[in-house]
Amino acid sequence: MSSLLGQLPDDVASARRLRVTAILLMIGALLLFSLLDSTAKYLTMGNESPLQVAWLRYLFHVVFVSVLLNPWTSPGVWKTRRPGLQLLRSVLLAGTTIFNFAALASLQLDQAVTIAFATPLLVAIFAGPMIGEWVGRRDLIVIALGFCGVLAVTRPGFGTFEVAFLLAFANAVCGAFYNIATRFVSAYDSAKTSIVVSGFFGALVLAPIMPFIWQWPESPWIWVLHIATGLFGATGHFLLILAHGRAPAPVLAPFIYLELVFMSAWGWLLFDDVPDRWTLIGAAVVIVAGLFLLLRGKARATDPLE
Repeated sequence: MSSLLGQLPDDVASARRLRVTAILLMIGALLLFSLLDSTAKYLTMGNESPLQVAWLRYLFHVVFVSVLLNPWTSPGVWKTRRPGLQLLRSVLLAGTTIFNFAALASLQLDQAVTIAFATPLLVAIFAGPMIGEWVGRRDLIVIALGFCGVLAVTRPGFGTFEVAFLLAFANAVCGAFYNIATRFVSAYDSAKTSIVVSGFFGALVLAPIMPFIWQWPESPWIWVLHIATGLFGATGHFLLILAHGRAPAPVLAPFIYLELVFMSAWGWLLFDDVPDRWTLIGAAVVIVAGLFLLLRGKARATDPLE
């Protein structure tokens, strides 16, 4: 008994170290995703098509992922048990990328990411009819308040509404269905297989469009930025895999909202954009709603009567 008690502190310390490592990996992934969006905004502001920027992002994503995850380093990683579901998931992921990049051409980074934070609220709504995870009455009230936060950012009817807001919301809708599809496919394929296949299918789906919209990047610097989008995306997703392998999702989920900090910082440093009062108010409302739903989900997981 004494030996077991003596080992307990080491086990607890090891678990804490794993969680700290997972949180740092999560923060690193979010930093890379904010760099991806900032780079995409710069490219689309230079009049490149969001479709072309998205395709090159996935093309270079496949190149970088193939170096890390290939048949020699990870045997079987390119084999999926549900190719149709993976294709659907990849189309949804490509949709999030295209809508997001198109919105970023006009919106500030902080505005785009705040609207994207509606994704968990939409997941809570769609998860009921699609996978049987219904939300309660209090959850629906919180979801409604969360969407009020999105309305605070877009302010429809007050002379500041842009089509780009609809594109940003379409990104959130695609993101919600993508998350639900990921839950389905995770029962059949590993996270490594999903990251490899989604990038490959994403590039494959967009390839037929390229001959109609392609324009050669105007300088070597623009090529460097395109390569960087693939590097940021691939590495960010790889860090996410490592993070979720070291800590459960509820531990990591609250840190998603740090992306607003990163996006606001890059917006100020790179584009001289500063969040306005309504964006900050809307972001606060959406974040509080998302965290409430997260805590409610944890409560239901530990208390079946909740």
